[in-house]
Amino acid sequence: MVSRLRGEAGAGPLPGAGAAGEDLVAQVVTIEDPHDARIAAYRDVRERDLVGRQGLFVAEGEVVVRVLARSPLVRPQSLLLAQKRVAALSDVIAALPDDVPVYAAGQAVMDAVVGFPIHRGILALGARAAEPSADDLLAALPDEALVLVLSGIANHDNMGGLFRNAAAFGADAVILDPACCDPLYRKAIRVSVGAALIKPFARLREDEDLLEVLERRSFQPLALSPAGDTTLAQTARASRTAVLLGAEGPGLSKGLLARTKTVRIPMADGFDSLNVAVTAGVVLHHLAFAARREPD
Repeated sequence: MVSRLRGEAGAGPLPGAGAAGEDLVAQVVTIEDPHDARIAAYRDVRERDLVGRQGLFVAEGEVVVRVLARSPLVRPQSLLLAQKRVAALSDVIAALPDDVPVYAAGQAVMDAVVGFPIHRGILALGARAAEPSADDLLAALPDEALVLVLSGIANHDNMGGLFRNAAAFGADAVILDPACCDPLYRKAIRVSVGAALIKPFARLREDEDLLEVLERRSFQPLALSPAGDTTLAQTARASRTAVLLGAEGPGLSKGLLARTKTVRIPMADGFDSLNVAVTAGVVLHHLAFAARREPD
């Protein structure tokens, strides 16, 4: 069954959809069978997360779907909403391209489709953009740029938090090494509150040397380590600065640390460990604001 949200004879206004006379041209398709082929991409979401979606990804929740709808880097393919959530997203639906279908289902049908109780009731399928090389992405950044470089980040919560901090403190891009997990994994996107959909990123090839790539594009690397040679407070921001972070526990490799400037965040006696996303937030905030202040 297909019905227009507003402006079609017999449909009537959708409660909460906006001011009278506002015309929502998108169509919402009601799904009554969880086996409907049109929503096959949403079936068994958790299991599909593990095997991949061949260039597609799933976004979850109102905040994230709103970011997806306006992202210049990725494109929505379809929306699947609980019927009770349609009105809240009426403005998003109205702004979608005509070829992006919107499906609505009762809560029981939606839970059966995704394979677990999905209380948020808002999902979207998105398409990945062609990912640039790390070198090309760095070359395209402005003369003054700040990038976050990640090594071995395998935890999706941490990855999402890192992208959230990158967006919050104005990092221009994120560079991943080959061992990092996927920023467009559903949980990483959700934790990033959509930042993974709007912050440019690229992945180094196995045969690329990170520091050589940074040097070629005039980026000064700052490698975070509990044993860093200088403190963060003593660290100024270069025109092009790259903040290097490793996974919790192993951190950055000894070989990499030996080849670059190392920075530490002083902590209380007897403690030298921060969550990697927290570390990124502290460092990026310093470089975005404190490191730019003029001397008194």
